[in-house]
Amino acid sequence: MKNIAVFTSGGDAPGMNAAVRAVVRKSIFHGLNIYGIKRGFQGLINHEIVPMELGSVADTIHRGGTILLTARSPEFLTAEGQAKAIAFLQDQQIEGLVVIGGDGSFRGARVLHDAGIMTVGVPATIDNDIAFTDHCIGFDTAVNTVTDAINKLRDTATSHERIYVIEVMGRDSGHIALQAGLAGGAESIIVPEAPFDLTEVCNRLQHGVERGKLHSVILVAEGAGSAIHIGDEIKRIMQLDIRVTILGHLQRGGTPTAFDRILASRLAAKGVDMLIEGKSGMMAGYYKGEIKATSFEDIFNNNQEFNWEDYKLASILAI
Repeated sequence: MKNIAVFTSGGDAPGMNAAVRAVVRKSIFHGLNIYGIKRGFQGLINHEIVPMELGSVADTIHRGGTILLTARSPEFLTAEGQAKAIAFLQDQQIEGLVVIGGDGSFRGARVLHDAGIMTVGVPATIDNDIAFTDHCIGFDTAVNTVTDAINKLRDTATSHERIYVIEVMGRDSGHIALQAGLAGGAESIIVPEAPFDLTEVCNRLQHGVERGKLHSVILVAEGAGSAIHIGDEIKRIMQLDIRVTILGHLQRGGTPTAFDRILASRLAAKGVDMLIEGKSGMMAGYYKGEIKATSFEDIFNNNQEFNWEDYKLASILAI
């Protein structure tokens, strides 16, 4: 193998730059030519390729976002768009590709793998919804961002004796809500993995009021429902002062935590090793304490495990 390329795709996640840095420097260490593709799959179609050197990734490990940029690519979902991307990689004599992203990015990577281009994935999504990796790059930073927001909102919630309903990201998963809720001491955590009863949520709030609590925090994963609707219903039932905060894309930004930087470096380096070893159609994941390679097919056919023990613990500690 002589020429490999790397790109970031889908929603950005803190730590993507650390992953790009690791791919570039690990490749150069092994004597490979390394190229960066800008704007993900769309960049393949638009021929946006740049040679990467040691200095290309200098002073980037601590930066959020992605220096290679990212974009959605409806065109790549078409047979014509895929043909353009494949032809471009073949024309540039790219023999291996590292795709840094989430589920949608890996499904695109599988298309390239099926076309005969050696392709590996590195999981980077704050949603943490990829099977066979306990942590995706960016998840830890997002949890810390939400926890910090909870801390700040508690100050004003206490001062005004209010209930705050906070909506967090996660697409169809409740991993951010669960971990940030446990870390932030939320009174109720509403996630798509578990059915919730608004009456029970209100009963918890009422119990808190009766024992003299000055405030409460309810965390809602976006996949479980609208925080605005839930806040309105609680206000209607209990006649209490409710405020709703939707954190939104704030959760995707910021300096990656040390954990995310280390995870990104290890997973991306493993991705380069996999290509050198002739492996393709696989993801480098952090699973049960080890860096392991798992096929895209196994990932697509399984769901990320939800931590029910932490979910029960959060409920117990919020009594």
